[in-house]
Amino acid sequence: MAEIDARFVQPENFVNRELSWLEFDYRILEEARDKTIPLFERLKFLSITASNLDEFFMVRVASLKDMVHAGYTKPDMAGLKPEEQLVKIGEKTHDLVNLQYSTYTRSLVPALKQNGLRIVGKHEDLTEAEGAWVDKFFQDNVYPVLTPMAVDSSRPFPLIYNKSLNIAALIRKKDGEGEIDFAMVRVPAVLPRIVEIPVSEERVVILLEEIIERNLPALFSNCDIIAAHPFRIMRNADLSIDEEEAEDLLKEIEKLLKRRQWGEAIRLEIEDNTDKRILKRLKKELKIQNPDIYQVNGPLDLTFLMKMYGLPDFDHLKVKPYHPQPNPAFMNDDDIFANIRKGDILLHHPYESFDPVVKFIQTAARDPEVLAIKQTLYRVSGNSPIVAALAAAADNGKQVSVLVELKARFDEENNINWAKMLEKAGCHVIYGLVGLKTHSKITLVVRREEDGIRRYVHLGTGNYNDSTAKLYTDCGLLTCHPQIGEDATAVFNMLSGYSEPLHWNHLVVAPIWLRKRFIRLIEREAHHASTGRPARIIAKVNSLCDRDIIAKLYEASCAGVKIDLIVRGICGLRAGVPGLSENITVRSIVGNFLEHCRIFYFENNGMPEYYMGSADWMPRNLDRRVEIVFPILDVELQQKAMHILEVQLEDNLKAHILQPDGSYVKVDRRGKMPVGAQDTFCGEAVLAAKKVEDLQDPVNTRVFVPVESPN
Repeated sequence: MAEIDARFVQPENFVNRELSWLEFDYRILEEARDKTIPLFERLKFLSITASNLDEFFMVRVASLKDMVHAGYTKPDMAGLKPEEQLVKIGEKTHDLVNLQYSTYTRSLVPALKQNGLRIVGKHEDLTEAEGAWVDKFFQDNVYPVLTPMAVDSSRPFPLIYNKSLNIAALIRKKDGEGEIDFAMVRVPAVLPRIVEIPVSEERVVILLEEIIERNLPALFSNCDIIAAHPFRIMRNADLSIDEEEAEDLLKEIEKLLKRRQWGEAIRLEIEDNTDKRILKRLKKELKIQNPDIYQVNGPLDLTFLMKMYGLPDFDHLKVKPYHPQPNPAFMNDDDIFANIRKGDILLHHPYESFDPVVKFIQTAARDPEVLAIKQTLYRVSGNSPIVAALAAAADNGKQVSVLVELKARFDEENNINWAKMLEKAGCHVIYGLVGLKTHSKITLVVRREEDGIRRYVHLGTGNYNDSTAKLYTDCGLLTCHPQIGEDATAVFNMLSGYSEPLHWNHLVVAPIWLRKRFIRLIEREAHHASTGRPARIIAKVNSLCDRDIIAKLYEASCAGVKIDLIVRGICGLRAGVPGLSENITVRSIVGNFLEHCRIFYFENNGMPEYYMGSADWMPRNLDRRVEIVFPILDVELQQKAMHILEVQLEDNLKAHILQPDGSYVKVDRRGKMPVGAQDTFCGEAVLAAKKVEDLQDPVNTRVFVPVESPN
């Protein structure tokens, strides 16, 4: 492995990770502003930008603030110190939030009204009949739940929970004597935020905080309400765990989860016309500065739009739902193990159903010939059939070992509950490794058969979550290849003990081996290109911000390697820069499904190699996580993997192309046939399943209707 050339690691060659992340949110916002997309889909995209921004502040901005407080001044690879990053983030985020609310108030709300749904922006806009209904609704359903809180010498300022929605008010006794007091009421999360008013001919909805604000006099009956405004705060939710000192990791994380509610306030959202006295009091009590205050023209916390998306009777304003199709390899009467023995099977979700993965574990749990099941769990669904199957397997007397990653951010509480349940069921549960997150997706089933013990393995790019598998694009490999089975056993021995294999047959595992392998593969392509042999790299990842990987890609580009990158989110690389990256293209696809699978192609002088896995090209994935990248060995499956990459590279509907200055532009498709990768894969999956059905039932005369493009 050659040294990194100093000319490729100059700060001007990189884009700051946080600013690149905000560019990704801008790309999602562009979908919300696209009038060719069905209206309710635009609501969903706007909601996603708000949800993304919440996590960005709770983790990334919080981390930078911690660095500033600690006096950390080392610049990032783009040459920016933490304090400088916060300034640039603040400027860019304020612009983003302004565009979010401009999109909501000027575009989406009027469009919804034209399509028969009126959102009451302010309770003063209610008609007399609507107001009467709302007041009765408040008395019957809301009033009993609320707890008004006055703040004075005997009642201190209350704890404001992270992400909670609250109403701050200035009140004074009705006799007009005495000082103006500060009061507050929390908008209860246990009640629906969207309330439909059924007394108008049109569909009318109002937000819960407007109902409460209208009825504040009922909460402070002996006072006049001078001013009242909703507000919301974001707190530092970046948990810092000293794992070496923690005697019980599960208990330590349980304690840290409670601290999220009173971490440092790092963002305040409030109405743009808020009374200055309320704003001054909040700034003082929350210890928050002007750059971290976001005054908005519209309702706080736009994530409520995802609930709005679920309102009935508006299907005509949504993309027709797609139902995952069966993989043709399983469309027969054979059991799942027999089908895997026929040859490796590559699954492409959500175009193809996630059911075979669930069935793989459920069948193993019941099969009397299965001796052991081993699995890693990072994020699972709320009512996971996979966890239920693992518990049933233990109950059936099988050896069940499960690594539950307790440090999966924002899923810690969920994973703690699953871990306890699996332990009670008799499973051997491991809580991850000290200092590392186990992010790999692997399942090993050990089965006794006529010719001896056989190992069946599932390897994936995404989580064992049957819910998100309908929304995220991922790939999974089912195999009983003996050498992959050996590697899978070695992985679990390494996770449960201290055993490191002397060598790996096919799997590439982080944090020890993966970085070196990727760099060697990139260097090999550069060597082929420099000697006139065929060389090309195609990589599809969620994020690319590892300095050394980027430097090696620059080096390969200068050697003449054509490099096509499909990067959904963060990208620290500058594309198309003369003398640096003129042979590199970067595209980001933002569609109805979240692009999540990682696929890597190296041409290797006409002997191409294909890999998939759980790892992005980020320092955390290569150095601080247990990740697995696996090869695709079957030639037919290699062709399927290449087809996925080629179609994504042809996408001219949802693809954004990275420019040398770090901005993104939509593909210019003038004079070209429209190609939407996600629509293409949906249509192909339907056709493939129907083809098998027709072969099984030649009399079948159903007509195939292709999936409609939202454009």
